[in-house]
Amino acid sequence: MEDLTQVYNDLIMEHSMNSYNKKKLSSSDYSQMGHNPNCGDEITLEVKLNGDIIEDMAFSGHGCAISQASTSVMIDTLKGKTIKEAKEIIKIFIEMIKRETTDEEELKKLEDAIAFQNVSNMPARVKCALLAWHTMEDILNKNETEGKGNINCCN
Repeated sequence: MEDLTQVYNDLIMEHSMNSYNKKKLSSSDYSQMGHNPNCGDEITLEVKLNGDIIEDMAFSGHGCAISQASTSVMIDTLKGKTIKEAKEIIKIFIEMIKRETTDEEELKKLEDAIAFQNVSNMPARVKCALLAWHTMEDILNKNETEGKGNINCCN
């Protein structure tokens, strides 16, 4: 049986080098930049909503393999989810990286994003892994306060 850590490392490398999520959307409801001054990671997330469903997402920018892969995997994980589901998944991911949760059932909700669990052992990379997730959290919070469309569902 292949070592699970190697499978996760392969997933991270695949997403950092060949991200089909790294593109521009033809139209988006939100576009927000995230920046990590510690290592120069910089991404711009674009989000297209359909009611309270995340219909499409994409990103542009540059950074280390961890930040690029984390962004791409986050997009795969959150696309098609409701805003409420996305907020829960983001919360679980942040808690996992900060070592605040190890609950197996909660972690299953992360799907492939669980591949970043070992980043919590590399303090210098924590901000890299969290950059996209915090940026998406900001977008969803902004959406809630602005009440865009009919998306005031998730108080």
